[in-house]
Amino acid sequence: MLVGHIAVGLAAKRITPRVSLGTLALAALLPDLLWCVFLLTGIEHVELQPGRGAVNYLGASDIAFSHSLLMDAAWGALLATAYYFSRHYARGAWMLFAAVMSHWLLDFVAHRPDMALAPGVHRHFGLGLWNSVAATVIVEGGMWLLAIVVYVRGTRPRNRTGVYAFWIVVAFLTLAWYGNIAGPPPASPRAMAVNSLIFFSCVIAWAYWMNRLRPACYNSV
Repeated sequence: MLVGHIAVGLAAKRITPRVSLGTLALAALLPDLLWCVFLLTGIEHVELQPGRGAVNYLGASDIAFSHSLLMDAAWGALLATAYYFSRHYARGAWMLFAAVMSHWLLDFVAHRPDMALAPGVHRHFGLGLWNSVAATVIVEGGMWLLAIVVYVRGTRPRNRTGVYAFWIVVAFLTLAWYGNIAGPPPASPRAMAVNSLIFFSCVIAWAYWMNRLRPACYNSV
């Protein structure tokens, strides 16, 4: 998933308004950020093959250190612990842990059976939502739309920049998401990792910016 993960951050902001939207987006996208780093350093591997849409052009995957259930729990616990000792806000720490864990659950729904329970465990799981572009648009697109509504209703823009910068990027993310599920493959795994790392980093930076431009009811940390 793509916008499905970002949707988690938007919705979580309504539940824990004291936590920065950027930090929530970081949690929801953390396994993908680690995946990019692990691909570039040779810890994980993916194969590209002909076809349109990630379900078709992503072949056999070795992504257990970034995307397995056990490791996502470990990464989530590390992030939540660091946040708690920094901010002393238990509810926010638990929300960050849940946001990281949601990544495995959403990818389990979207992916073919390539989601591992732990490194070294060779049984994989996945419901394959991405096999159908129409079903993905309905399910993940529905999540995205709902999260946008929840976030917009729970925040107020300080000025017009908070309106335009939000909706322009939302439109861009929607187009990028559709290209991910229906577009052509990237040039190479390395190019995919570099481009994805830049993309996810920009999304998180945008989320921190939005947190300043569209404050919730409480101060964010």
